[in-house]
Amino acid sequence: MSKEKIIVLRFSAMGDVAMVASVLKEFSEQNPSAEIIMVSREAFKPFFDGIPNLVFHAIQPKNIHKGIYGLYGLYQELKRYKPTAIADLHDNLRSRVISTFFRLAGIKIKRIDKGRAEKKALTRSANKIFKPLRQTVERYADVFRELDFNIKLNHQLKKFPQEIPAKAEKLSQDKEIKKLGISPFAQHIYKIYPLEKMEEVISLLSSLGYKLFIFGGGKTEQLTAEKWAKAYANTNNIIGNFNLNEELAIISNLDLMLSMDSAGMHMASLVGVPVISVWGPTHPYAGFLGYGQSENDCIQIDNHARPNSIYGNKPCLCGVESCMDLIKPETIVNKIKEKLNG
Repeated sequence: MSKEKIIVLRFSAMGDVAMVASVLKEFSEQNPSAEIIMVSREAFKPFFDGIPNLVFHAIQPKNIHKGIYGLYGLYQELKRYKPTAIADLHDNLRSRVISTFFRLAGIKIKRIDKGRAEKKALTRSANKIFKPLRQTVERYADVFRELDFNIKLNHQLKKFPQEIPAKAEKLSQDKEIKKLGISPFAQHIYKIYPLEKMEEVISLLSSLGYKLFIFGGGKTEQLTAEKWAKAYANTNNIIGNFNLNEELAIISNLDLMLSMDSAGMHMASLVGVPVISVWGPTHPYAGFLGYGQSENDCIQIDNHARPNSIYGNKPCLCGVESCMDLIKPETIVNKIKEKLNG
């Protein structure tokens, strides 16, 4: 019998790709004879390092894999692996085009069911159906089950601290001090806890003696993080100073992460670190809670208007004050203290 080779397609976004990595870790452990070819953006390769029987193949959609001809070129590259099945965990235009090429070549294809109708019912204003939906990681696993593989997700965090990068060794000193990561930014502004209130959180946590590490973002976010690092004791900016591999290693040595509904949560999940997460127009019921994380560690307000968005790209509809503004900094700090001391 020939060895099963599955091409897995998931190109973005960062948090979604990190969730795929959590699932593939479990899949690889439970199906050691299967080979995986993971197709995603080059930047996300570190998420998949160390997963047995996995080869990472980068898609470059802005140049060599751009347009229909570029996607056909990618298909030709992937065809050389001689796959036996395609797991489309993205279901966007690009992934559909690539998987269609394989279908025409007689290769078995299965796609994720994103549950779009259920998500619309969860976020609409009138006749909202407020109930937990299937978790995204289970939707990913369902694709492999439809391809006749056995996979049972245990939804448990597995912490394996990695070696701290040499240039970050001083950050790991004082082993008795609790180390807390903070990922205060997100792709969509409506998922971000107001920065002036986040600064209050950082000030309070710093005064409690925790060692703080700020993650996630580009140049603008880096400037904000550097300002906080200068203003508050034991506060360190990670943004712009370490690559993704190094960031994951640093996160793996933390005691706890504070994050928005964003990639920071999913990166912490990937290395087995518990997360206190803050939710605004989005909601854990949509299925995007970090793998192995607890809903009890989610901070959010109860309001009939929530959730009104799946991805956080729509403003809050809670009234004069947004659902994020209604969360007090002390609420977040008290939850962190409870988690770290409990």
